[in-house]
Amino acid sequence: MRQLLDTLLAPAADRSPGDIAALPLPESYRAVVLRAEDTAMFDGIPTGERDPRKSLHVTEVPLPELGPGEALVAVMASSVNYNTVWSSIFEPLPTFAFLERYGRTSPLAKRHDLPYHVIGSDLAGVVLRTGPGVNAWKPGDEVVAHCLSVELESPDGHSDTMMDPEQRIWGFETNFGGLAEIALVKSNQLMPKPDHLSWEEAAAPGLVNSTAYRQLVSRNGAGMKQGDNVLIWGASGGLGSYATQFALAGGANPICVVSSDQKADICRSMGAEAIIDRNAEGYKFWKDEHTQDPKEWKRFGKRIRELTGGEDVDIVFEHPGRETFGASVYVTRKGGTITTCASTSGYMHEYDNRYLWMSLKRIVGSHFANYREAWEANRLIAKGKIHPTLSKVYSLEETGQAAYDVHRNLHQGKVGVLALAPEEGLGVRDHELRARHIDAINRFRPEQ
Repeated sequence: MRQLLDTLLAPAADRSPGDIAALPLPESYRAVVLRAEDTAMFDGIPTGERDPRKSLHVTEVPLPELGPGEALVAVMASSVNYNTVWSSIFEPLPTFAFLERYGRTSPLAKRHDLPYHVIGSDLAGVVLRTGPGVNAWKPGDEVVAHCLSVELESPDGHSDTMMDPEQRIWGFETNFGGLAEIALVKSNQLMPKPDHLSWEEAAAPGLVNSTAYRQLVSRNGAGMKQGDNVLIWGASGGLGSYATQFALAGGANPICVVSSDQKADICRSMGAEAIIDRNAEGYKFWKDEHTQDPKEWKRFGKRIRELTGGEDVDIVFEHPGRETFGASVYVTRKGGTITTCASTSGYMHEYDNRYLWMSLKRIVGSHFANYREAWEANRLIAKGKIHPTLSKVYSLEETGQAAYDVHRNLHQGKVGVLALAPEEGLGVRDHELRARHIDAINRFRPEQ
């Protein structure tokens, strides 16, 4: 591994595809894993009190076999997503059920059904090897990976790969994910690493940026247009920070919902003007665990109209789920759209259907992104139109703490994890483009 790392850290111009291809691969590598034997460790403990630091372990695992259409990637950096948190607290169910099901589909997929799960759905790194049938990528290519894993043997996925019945999220519903020194991906997950970003910056957008693009911009989501009023929950968070940027870049009017002055300031620094601090204004959409409060929906809607010149929102960018969904349906304009994913506050949504059916509103379920949407979202990052929202970086050994912080909402934007990269700031190739956007790149990192 030392020889491998020395070669990877050399200037890109000083190494050739042959140099990388000639490197011997290690028999094992360090990875963040969950253990099947631990799946009951949080039984009886409320979701909010489950501690990822107790379930996530960094250990050596064997290098997986490389199959057709696949690539092994040296992971320089990765990041933590909410699916990392869900995996670590074994909710809504242990991920080993996903691996077992996948393992039944083919002898090659059986590799994924193991008593340990290497998690992580983002990476930035260097291609080490490609399997038979891979022509678009070669050893030495600097890449990021999106997390869509598909088989495409069914016709259902050929107009929208997210509709493939064998669609899975890599590193969540498959093994050998990105929170590791080496990852196994399908080659069609790979995209060019943005040259002006460091490894940890390039690893941060992947899952959330693509998710926000499909949910808000794509015709498969809300199909946002210029002038739309877009309500964005958690507008400075991992998903919301990209939704806010897409709204501003697309000529829409984001109404940013945040939970603190600091998060409001971040939204203003992105260019947003309409901001609601839900804690400062005291919105409580539930009277108790079982009863919502429509009066609070109405108060919230009135506040939105104060910020929009009397207009209701055209689109709601929904991801908190149970806590906010009733309010989201209520405040959307007649004929408007609620796009929903994630449900970080709970999956069992409740809303008053009269406000949906009688006002001809739509609820659109949105899950990650297809390959084209992920590519377009990454292209905007590479061109400096959308920027990473990295706030803090952890070591691989600190991944449990990183997941804990995300679970407790102690973070801003995205949190990164260094894998093979020994320090932050490495991997930048286009210094001129970086200099033009350095303030935006560091927007979520005031100490930089």
